[in-house]
Amino acid sequence: MNDTDLAPNAANHAPLTPLIFLDRAADLYPRRLAIAHGGLRRTWAQTRERCRRLASGLMRHGLQPGDVVAVMLPNVPAMVEAHFGVPLAGLVLNALNTRLDAEALAYMLLHGGAKAVLVDAELTGVMRRALDLAVAQGLPAPLVVDVPDPEFVAQGESIGSLDYEALLAGGDPADALPGVAHEWESIALNYTSGTTGKPKGVVYSHRGAYVNAVSNILEWDMPRHPVYLWTLPMFHCNGWCFPWTVAARAGINVCLRKVEAPAIFERMRSEGVTHYCGAPIVHGLLVNAPAPMKAGIAQTVRAMVAGAAPPAAMIEGLEAMGFELTHVYGLTEVYGPATVCAKQAEWEALPLSERARLNARQGVRYHLQDGATVRDAETLVEVPHDGRTMGEVMFQGNILMKGYLGNPQATAEAFRGGWFHTGDLAVVDPDGYIKIKDRSKDIIISGGENISSIEVEDVLYRHPAVMVAAVVAMPDATWGETPCAFIERKPGAQTTAEDIRAFCKLHLAGFKVPRKVVFGEVPKTSTGKIQKFALREQARSRDAIDR
Repeated sequence: MNDTDLAPNAANHAPLTPLIFLDRAADLYPRRLAIAHGGLRRTWAQTRERCRRLASGLMRHGLQPGDVVAVMLPNVPAMVEAHFGVPLAGLVLNALNTRLDAEALAYMLLHGGAKAVLVDAELTGVMRRALDLAVAQGLPAPLVVDVPDPEFVAQGESIGSLDYEALLAGGDPADALPGVAHEWESIALNYTSGTTGKPKGVVYSHRGAYVNAVSNILEWDMPRHPVYLWTLPMFHCNGWCFPWTVAARAGINVCLRKVEAPAIFERMRSEGVTHYCGAPIVHGLLVNAPAPMKAGIAQTVRAMVAGAAPPAAMIEGLEAMGFELTHVYGLTEVYGPATVCAKQAEWEALPLSERARLNARQGVRYHLQDGATVRDAETLVEVPHDGRTMGEVMFQGNILMKGYLGNPQATAEAFRGGWFHTGDLAVVDPDGYIKIKDRSKDIIISGGENISSIEVEDVLYRHPAVMVAAVVAMPDATWGETPCAFIERKPGAQTTAEDIRAFCKLHLAGFKVPRKVVFGEVPKTSTGKIQKFALREQARSRDAIDR
């Protein structure tokens, strides 16, 4: 067939972007509920108007396509609106981790070159310090917008030049917006710890966000009009792309400022929640809640878990509550989840312990991810599916970042050989399911948060009594993993574990502070390299944990 005369044109080709889901939801279901937040209710028509007002308002304040808009917001309506309003103006959304300290936030603001910052009323203190640091280091003073939440929070300190509602009032939903000229345009910037203390800026494209948003629907068989509870922070990989997924299904975004069991169960009952996502700690929180708190949920609730593998007790507890659990795996670089432990019908007849073992695996590639494999890190040859031979988990396809902002060397290394190298070591079972065995990166995953051991070690080395410091993951029943610090004191120096922890609290976000501090000689090789594998074994033993 000779079809060389047939070319893409305006009639048969459009850039892939998740922004189209907003228009479809508002056109088809204008009166259906889009956002529920306490007593606040907004329809899809109202939400589209507000998103367009946000886009227009930012443009009228001089922001240009490609500029970065940082948002420091919990899971509130403005955060949902930002996922559409910011990119509708051709801008790039940088959702900041609300748990970070001022120094880390300042680095991200400066590195990303934020031109505007939206700040929640409860987070103005840390953001004021972050902005002061970033501007002192050379960031041109950005437009700062205060975002109140009168449903739940009294008006706090004002650090912005205008209020969020005033910004929207100054915009016009009828304004012409730039649109998406090419699907490779950037839609979001997210930061990940990586293997060093300095975060790397992961850039998402409109195409990748669209593809993963649709893939979420396919993995979950998500029907029209789901009621989605925002337990997963929207700053995590843009909420695993679920702001766009929920719009594609014209569902309801049930917003939640804080992840607390009473509030979660109350909304599950009052709003009829059908879906939610989270780290293992969130699901464990619900399983371990008092029985009376769990009562009254008649609908089936579908839960998605990522991070540490769900233990048998969690699976059993969720099943007893009538919840259906799906285990997924991914990283910031792959837009959140990109593999799923797809359940097989024959698993249902197996004992709980065996089902838990099968469901604990990272599984198989997402519907719209081209490849998820385990290969030799050097030769790139795929490992045999024998459940024993270890290799590195690698991805290939549309659900992959554009690259690391301003770091071509790291980008080239991550994509070496035409595959994205995760740094996670795994095996493949005979049925083709991936099972992670270890992490080549020294990353500690605590409650769904990535903690760089190098970042914590850098702080420990600042302490005047510390001669040698090493940080590894320690098992924790609540958080999955927490940092454990091994320290050699300087000769004659005196310090206690509490002194070390107090010092760390001055320089690190609370979740990064070591839960345990062990003093003594740190094992090293003949060349002086710290033997972290030995420290991990110690951290797993009760002797080290209880010391």
